Amino acid sequence: MMLIFTNLRRCNMRILLILVVLATHSIYGYAQENRITGRVLGLSESNTKQPLIGANVLWINTLSGVVTTEDGSFVLPSIQGSDSIVISYTGFQSDTLLADFSQPMTIVLREGVELAGAEIVHRVKTTVVSHSAVIHTENLGHGELHKAACCNLSESFETSPSVDVSFSDAITGTRQIRMLGLAGKYSQLTRENMPDIRGLSSFSGMDFIPGTWINSIQLIKGAGSVVNGYESIAGQINTELQRSSSMPPLFVNFYINNDQQAEANIQFKNNLGKSWVNSLLLHGKYADFKRDMNKDGFADKPATKQIVVMDRVEWINDRQIHLEFGGRFIFRDQDGGQVNFERGQILDSLHPWGMTNQIGKAEVWVKIGKVNPLKPWKSSALQVSASTFNQKSLYGLREYFGNQQSIYLNFIHKGQLFNEKNEFTLGASMILDQFEEQLDEVDYKRLESVPGIFGEFTFKPKESWSVVFGLRADYHNEYQWFITPRVHGRFQLFPNAILRLSAGRGLRTANIISENISLLASNRQWVIQSESDYGFGLKPEIAWNYGANFTYSFELNFREAIFGMAFYRTDFSNQIIIDLEQDYRKVHFYNLDGLSYANSAQFQFDYELFRRFDIRLAYRWFDVKSTFGSKLKMAPLVASHRGFLNLAYKTKKDWKFDMTFNGVGAKRIPIHLLQSENSTWSPSYMLVNAQVTKTWNEVFDLYLGVENLTNYRQMDPIILASNPFQEGFDASLIWGPIWGQHLYLGFRWTILN
Repeated sequence: MMLIFTNLRRCNMRILLILVVLATHSIYGYAQENRITGRVLGLSESNTKQPLIGANVLWINTLSGVVTTEDGSFVLPSIQGSDSIVISYTGFQSDTLLADFSQPMTIVLREGVELAGAEIVHRVKTTVVSHSAVIHTENLGHGELHKAACCNLSESFETSPSVDVSFSDAITGTRQIRMLGLAGKYSQLTRENMPDIRGLSSFSGMDFIPGTWINSIQLIKGAGSVVNGYESIAGQINTELQRSSSMPPLFVNFYINNDQQAEANIQFKNNLGKSWVNSLLLHGKYADFKRDMNKDGFADKPATKQIVVMDRVEWINDRQIHLEFGGRFIFRDQDGGQVNFERGQILDSLHPWGMTNQIGKAEVWVKIGKVNPLKPWKSSALQVSASTFNQKSLYGLREYFGNQQSIYLNFIHKGQLFNEKNEFTLGASMILDQFEEQLDEVDYKRLESVPGIFGEFTFKPKESWSVVFGLRADYHNEYQWFITPRVHGRFQLFPNAILRLSAGRGLRTANIISENISLLASNRQWVIQSESDYGFGLKPEIAWNYGANFTYSFELNFREAIFGMAFYRTDFSNQIIIDLEQDYRKVHFYNLDGLSYANSAQFQFDYELFRRFDIRLAYRWFDVKSTFGSKLKMAPLVASHRGFLNLAYKTKKDWKFDMTFNGVGAKRIPIHLLQSENSTWSPSYMLVNAQVTKTWNEVFDLYLGVENLTNYRQMDPIILASNPFQEGFDASLIWGPIWGQHLYLGFRWTILN
């Protein structure tokens, strides 16, 4: 951290000090992360609204809940495993809604007739889209995450058609995501609405969030909220982890597969007196077996040792104040490359080609918040975090070292203007990053200081439509001012038919080494066409995103069906082009000179075919093109067509059967000297995953699954694997799965008392 503080004088010292004072003296915080607040109103036949006193607000399928106060307000603490609430009041129609932890909820029940002796049972979908939210948000709950092994965050999207998961290279086994046809670096990845996977951790960061730690995932395509920052271009993925206040006392998970990879997760909860509760989350991963299925002399995945520890403390009280502080520690050590490579050997072309990767990260955070008990729609919050990230890697004869130290502050205030039809959010933020990197004895250093202010106004004149206007102004110490406008609209075209529109601007600075470190798994020379002396000498990436999303819920054969279609377009004003085709011996990095865009269309159909048997069918089309040199070309290694089918069945006796089919179309492969013209397109293929789960008393799950059931593989993923020190060696041109069929077995055990 010393490197940061020694440079504060040239980085807007005054603004940083103001925010630090706020962090020290504010009694506010992030008040709605472990509870839901809001009001319940009744709409009479004369279209007048009034607060409903004593309305029931319950977590679905439980008896846990609260009743509303004199002004119809409520505060509902979160509980383990529930994402939706049921609201009921005598004489009014009940409603079931997805819980919104990010802001106070305004719930309107319509006057209706209550039938005595009738009970309606509603089964919540594993993925839910809020009917009333202005911004289209997909919420992936426990049920969705348990459909597959989900060892980490990157694997949590295998049963969702909105995010594509693929391998980055044939050496590290790292999985990367794509959204709207764009690489994961263009999506803002947050943890509980705070920046998490960014900077030097963008390549491997998703591996450090264990799947069992995740309570839910919120997925936003396109322009997100300005409250969360300016870096979102393709969308935002927010991960909500298990909360201290709602966790069970003990949870144990164990996983093992046929590659002798074992993972264990243990979660503890401990009450520290009447007002404080502590949670400790532990994760360990061990894989020491180097498997070579295609007999090319290279291990299909590296030997890995990984430990992640997180501890947090929350203050539980009835004063509408929330206080939380915690920390996380990450350690990873990997060996890969040729199967006979040994760490510590002489680094020359006479010895086996090897890969080593050592990562360490430590972070701490504090969140303080308060909700006005008489005005639950009014709240203030402060988020503060500090972290350090270190990475040391070896790829053959090439060495890389990276260090990032970061400080983040964000102050948020929410309220209403005149009435509940006019809501606003105001705030200020500060991001401070110190980067030090070294590749092939060349140093790259930079300091980024970005203070900013933001505002968001929500206008809800009618139940049928509403609009959110957002605006940020941030000042970068090198690139100076940049403005981030965003707008979202929600329109109910007819009953159960919702159209959402969005538009917005995003900006990010590229970390070209860490984001493309998989290219070190080749003998390409890196050529950076710098235009300045700052950082890598490249401009920031800037893009506009426009989107339309239509959702229609209807009844088919007495069961709910949901049809959705969406179209998004991203236009880059500037993009860092990664050009692999000027020379097969080199990779060129330069600023965009021409067009670069991504069009994305998706059609999806969800339906309960028969009782407890759900199907999800989707098709996606991508048109992603950039100007390489002077030619507009299709982006490499991106399939234009993708099909998706998920089948999920649950029996009355707690057996669950899940199967997912992913059809992937042809991808353009960058031309390589050792490839013929006929091999510059990959074949289409189908991936099939399946899992069977048995549950006992809702506290013990035993699951058995298979990934890549058909054993489909890219047979020769490494070019010149027999001579990795020769020009042309390349293990980064990956278009398909590099692992064959994987069997795994695991259990989840929850101790409630």
